[in-house]
Amino acid sequence: MTTEESPLISLEDVMLHYGGAPVLKNISLSLHKKSFHFLTGASGAGKTSFMRLLYMGIKPSSGTLKIFEKNVSMVSSEEKCKIRQRIGVVFQDFNLLDHLTVLENVALPLKVMGDFPTHREYQAKEILDWVGLGNCFNILPSALSGGQKQRVAIARAVITQPDLLLADEPTGNVDEKIANKLMSLFYGMHKMGTCVVVATHYRQFVDKFHYNELNIEHGRIIDKTKESSEQ
Repeated sequence: MTTEESPLISLEDVMLHYGGAPVLKNISLSLHKKSFHFLTGASGAGKTSFMRLLYMGIKPSSGTLKIFEKNVSMVSSEEKCKIRQRIGVVFQDFNLLDHLTVLENVALPLKVMGDFPTHREYQAKEILDWVGLGNCFNILPSALSGGQKQRVAIARAVITQPDLLLADEPTGNVDEKIANKLMSLFYGMHKMGTCVVVATHYRQFVDKFHYNELNIEHGRIIDKTKESSEQ
């Protein structure tokens, strides 16, 4: 007899507000290992807020959010750090460290985890080659374009092969060729077991790749893929 695998992410009646009207209302949702989700919704619908919840950048106003079976409202600072090491994040402002080179920025998560210098440099170079930045190893972020910074941020997020990857508009600053390559990278991670959540307004990719679509509307999340299959 087999038991159902516990979800990586579990939300039960989660509410989020910043003092005024709720941004997210009564969200109950489970995200499992080796799943891929597009997070869609109009500008200002709450996509970034939802991603910040999953990264523990903010706590729910009410309800229960569990990440890797840990209630985020009850974890210690030390536990939170350990959880975050299992999460790769790409936010729209990139969060690159200006005093580090491109190679050093990408290798930083492995350095934090105590990886050997030669191995983390090899891994960083390999992923930078994949995203088309093999000639930018020793450049500082200030010399890069917005699209290049985006790719550096993505390389840094995936280098540890995280259990959960959160990407907020990851193709917003690159051309279609690079965007397709990045989606292939996310797809590969998903096939290896990573739970991938991509927030996007780029309808072309949502329609092209046919992954699960979670749509935020009026503060609630609607599973559009499930809705479509039931029609």
